Amino acid sequence: MPRPERLVLAGLLAFVGAAAAEEAETKALYAAHCAACHGADRLGGTGPALLPSNLGRLKPGQAREIVEKGREATQMPGFAGLLSEAEIERLVAFVYREPETPPRWTTAEIEASRRFFLDPARLPDEPVHDADPLNLFVLVEQGDHHASVIDGDRLRRIARFPTHLAVHGGPKFSPDGRFVHFLSRDGWILRYDLWSLARVGEVRAGINARNIAISADGRVLAVANYLPPTLVLLDTERLRPLAAIEIRDRSGTRSSRISAVYAAPPRHAFVVALKDVAEIWEIDWRFASPSVSDGPEHGREKGAASASAPERSFVSRRIEGLPEPVEDFVFDPSWRYVVGSSRDGTKLRVVDLDLGRVIAEIPSAGLPHLAAGIGWERRGRRLLAFPNLREASLTVLDTASWEVVKRIETSGPGFFLRSHENSPYAWLDASLGGRRDTVQVVDKERLEIVKTLTPIPGAVAAHTEFDRHGRYVLLSVGGRDGAVVVYDARTLEEVARIPADKPSGKYNVGNKIRRSEGTSP
Repeated sequence: MPRPERLVLAGLLAFVGAAAAEEAETKALYAAHCAACHGADRLGGTGPALLPSNLGRLKPGQAREIVEKGREATQMPGFAGLLSEAEIERLVAFVYREPETPPRWTTAEIEASRRFFLDPARLPDEPVHDADPLNLFVLVEQGDHHASVIDGDRLRRIARFPTHLAVHGGPKFSPDGRFVHFLSRDGWILRYDLWSLARVGEVRAGINARNIAISADGRVLAVANYLPPTLVLLDTERLRPLAAIEIRDRSGTRSSRISAVYAAPPRHAFVVALKDVAEIWEIDWRFASPSVSDGPEHGREKGAASASAPERSFVSRRIEGLPEPVEDFVFDPSWRYVVGSSRDGTKLRVVDLDLGRVIAEIPSAGLPHLAAGIGWERRGRRLLAFPNLREASLTVLDTASWEVVKRIETSGPGFFLRSHENSPYAWLDASLGGRRDTVQVVDKERLEIVKTLTPIPGAVAAHTEFDRHGRYVLLSVGGRDGAVVVYDARTLEEVARIPADKPSGKYNVGNKIRRSEGTSP
């Protein structure tokens, strides 16, 4: 070999060797300083999973600052005095790389993660508090990763407890309102008893999760996962996996994350929209219902018997041939029609679940947030209204003609719309725009904004929820020193403030379990 070529080869081998050594050093740094909390495989433990899909909107620069300074209100310490800038930079780059082996989270891993904080058989037969069980609010506080229980009559906190990081997608209540289930972004399900004000148990159903839904009989919980791309069905009471349904197209060649899963009670089904495949699925929860027995059967527990059943047997309906994947969706009052958004937010499509096809297309703009949509009756017509994430407007549809009745200009793009059947008003935030400290009140008859409120000047005003009677409106405002600001739903005057640590969503038991027309699925 000529000398120049030998020199090039030697240089290349030296570079490869140095890169391999640096990679080994980075993995050793991770094992020494990160694995105990975040898992040797980066799938999480006491800390969240450190994978690109789980890091979500967290930019590498923000991640670097967290590694250097730690994370407030968590067990994450700062490493600035222990690691060099170069070492921190390498660790950050490492966690933003996809793992060499695609992560898996099977029913075996789900079962192994299951644990209880108390014996469910010893729960009380009646509430330990004197608040109205159906007028309780569950408040998510993101600042220090807790949730609070608020008495909706006395407007005071009666309990507070820790959750996993990044609770997302809206907690789901059992049909009687006694239990509530929280989902965190890294796939943990927490079951909490609102009668005894105690955490019951938890299980990890995935690595990166989207949202959850509960069957009308309360026996099955569906967990929509991004990673791995599965729909996990759990025995709600015992938190045991019934199935982990791999999400693939009919040919089995293409997998898909899940945009969202919601329960459709009259259809006895979970309706699932796929993010990467142009399909909508219906999953009949009656096929997944757990056995009432805990005893062994043929070497396995009856409660987990369905886990070994053919996964595709749960898919009772598959709607194919849609023009593109459904990014977000909401039901009409009949539960027959799904209104879904295109990925770019420029078009709405109405899918008839019975016929299995698109029956209407509606021009749109601003990326509709359909999951926050609500409906009401006006002049003999059923309306569906929803905010837009990229446009300062509220869109109002007629669900009979599927035509836009009105597009109401607002003070900024908003995320949440809420109302109540006993109130003439709907409340809309502007939390994604320049006037994020305002909330607007819409007259549902006139379809006009009648008042703009600024609860705390300069502090973001976001999620709104009514109490079960439609008497009070609770609004989440501010950050670490924030508050739940309470308004009289009739006079629109402030009546109370409840201090809260970066308050996020709050959910009223009565409104949710009876599916008030002013709240989301």
